[in-house]
Amino acid sequence: MFDPMEELRPPTRLMMTPGPSCVSPRVYRALAAPLVGHVDPWFTEFMSGVQELLRRVFQTANHTTFPISASGSGGIETAVINVLEPGDEAIVCVNGVFSDRMAEVAERTGATIHRVLAPFGRAVDPEDVRRTGQGRKIKCVGLAHGETSTGVVTNIAPFRKVADELGALLVVDSVATLAGVPVEVDRHRIDLCFSGTQKAISAPPGMSPVTVSARLEEVLLKRKTKVQSWYFDLTTVMKYWGKERTYHHTPPIPLIYALHEALRIVLEEGLEASWERHRQNQMALIAGLEAMGMSLFVQNPADRLTTVTAVNIPSGIDGPKVRGRLLNDFNIEISSGLGELKTKFWRVGLMGYSSQRGNVLLFLGALERILLDLGMKLPAGAGLAAAASSYANAEPVAVGQEK
Repeated sequence: MFDPMEELRPPTRLMMTPGPSCVSPRVYRALAAPLVGHVDPWFTEFMSGVQELLRRVFQTANHTTFPISASGSGGIETAVINVLEPGDEAIVCVNGVFSDRMAEVAERTGATIHRVLAPFGRAVDPEDVRRTGQGRKIKCVGLAHGETSTGVVTNIAPFRKVADELGALLVVDSVATLAGVPVEVDRHRIDLCFSGTQKAISAPPGMSPVTVSARLEEVLLKRKTKVQSWYFDLTTVMKYWGKERTYHHTPPIPLIYALHEALRIVLEEGLEASWERHRQNQMALIAGLEAMGMSLFVQNPADRLTTVTAVNIPSGIDGPKVRGRLLNDFNIEISSGLGELKTKFWRVGLMGYSSQRGNVLLFLGALERILLDLGMKLPAGAGLAAAASSYANAEPVAVGQEK
């Protein structure tokens, strides 16, 4: 039994989950920097630097860009309740747990929510959104760019086009994609985009970066009703992160230090280089898994999220036992599916600092050993050989790309 008076000694894990990811030693050092007050002049100036780095990673010139003091789910809450008021109509694209969460939060605003569904493992069809919105006054279209629960990515561009046709705002969940997959806020004219710090950015969990278009700022200032949450009301939070630096709440200052350092690492590598690293590592992982006779839950390669891969659990294999062996024998943590998909597949995260060639090869070797021990027939060494071949055929990795 754990003695609560014992010194803190957590195990060192290789985090290959859909989040959180491992963090760089540089980020750990940032967490240990001296604490200052949240209205200290040094810190309020430092905040401006964090905002500028976030703009670069979001690829936006939006003035209103800052981290919410909450997890990615707090980002969902912030996005939805600020945009919608009672009597509004909105469309939410639902193809997994987290896009469904967006719809559930939206339903609590008093707005009428139209869910446009896609089967698990597929992206929502923008034509279905267009048909649903015809003849209706749709205020916003919401979607998860990366649906973490199933490993599906959604192409943003056609939804921007549909939203324009409907005269609607576009709200995008980039929790699983920002810094690992192109989001390009200004290019897609996303009105509100939120993310999480603990995934491809590779900072600790607990903050949700958000960026708001000038058009949406006007909408927020013209609301007829108050936002249902005082804490997540952007019109007040943005005053703390704006020129006034008006006190709103006490933010998690060490987490902001860590976020700043993690963003510096992302931008030192370069966004394009980061996207390519994530792509190459997933391609090697997939090559190795398929060579071992395993299959993926997301069948269409175009729908596969590069930061999270859903791997079908082979017939006759005890999924929780494999995860337990990975954790206890190799210190590797992966995740199961969620809800009704819990026993269908494993979710393997390759995001941020965890997305490294050595981690891919270690995972494939460990998984092969465990599956062989459990009696699965597979060609020994095939997974590692296929992954190595994938890397050999890929474009050279730029200096500093492996963080």
